[in-house]
Amino acid sequence: MIDFHTHIIPNIDDGSRSVEETFNLIKEAKEAGFEGIILTSHYIENYYETDAPERDVWVKAISDSLKAKGIETNLYLGNEIYISANIMDLLINRKASTINNTSYVLFEMPLNAEPMNLYDVIYSLQENKLVPVLAHPERYSFVQKEPELIYDLIQKGVLMQANYGSILGQYGENAKMIVKKFLENDMIHFLGSDVHRQNSIYKKIPQALEEIRKIIGEEKLEKLTTTNPKLVLANKRIDIEEPEEFSLTFKEKLMMHLKK
Repeated sequence: MIDFHTHIIPNIDDGSRSVEETFNLIKEAKEAGFEGIILTSHYIENYYETDAPERDVWVKAISDSLKAKGIETNLYLGNEIYISANIMDLLINRKASTINNTSYVLFEMPLNAEPMNLYDVIYSLQENKLVPVLAHPERYSFVQKEPELIYDLIQKGVLMQANYGSILGQYGENAKMIVKKFLENDMIHFLGSDVHRQNSIYKKIPQALEEIRKIIGEEKLEKLTTTNPKLVLANKRIDIEEPEEFSLTFKEKLMMHLKK
């Protein structure tokens, strides 16, 4: 398995707080079954701005240390880029990074308000032959109310990465309900831990895998955890399943309202 979304590089965002915690997280990842980890530190303009060359040094240093210890875990440079009208400038100037220097770009949105420039940012990436990947769509409150947005984005070429913890209720019952719907309707293409702290989600990966397996089966689970991430790392095209559009029933909307 490849962990598609992590915050493991120390002291550059709200993730790992020390080198020791970084190595503990990598150990936990390996024990959870991950053979590779994509290091997607936040890039948020005027807030978290560690550039690609500095993060690249971290990836190499951590990788060299792992090899010296005889630990076989592959690390890959990436970013979780907060949506910005300047996203192409950030990538061109090596402030922010694509995933493993490929055509795939992981980005996030504000949790509680759909950005006005969402489609403009997506088009700017696609005009430059880049593939947008949206981090944890199930967590956005406006997506929870209108999940049709995600169907529309997939139709426009955006891929989706869900968090393992969502199916376990880590981000609330609404995110849990929506991620289940997304999985059922072929609207998720990658899974990631979004790990920030040791002794957290990695300990629960077996439970999350079992819950997701019940929904989509072993073959599709293999695609989301291993096949698709490996295609991204090799900068190859991913053939996705045609998603099924769905709308929430009145009862589901009422339940979500009550669970706020």
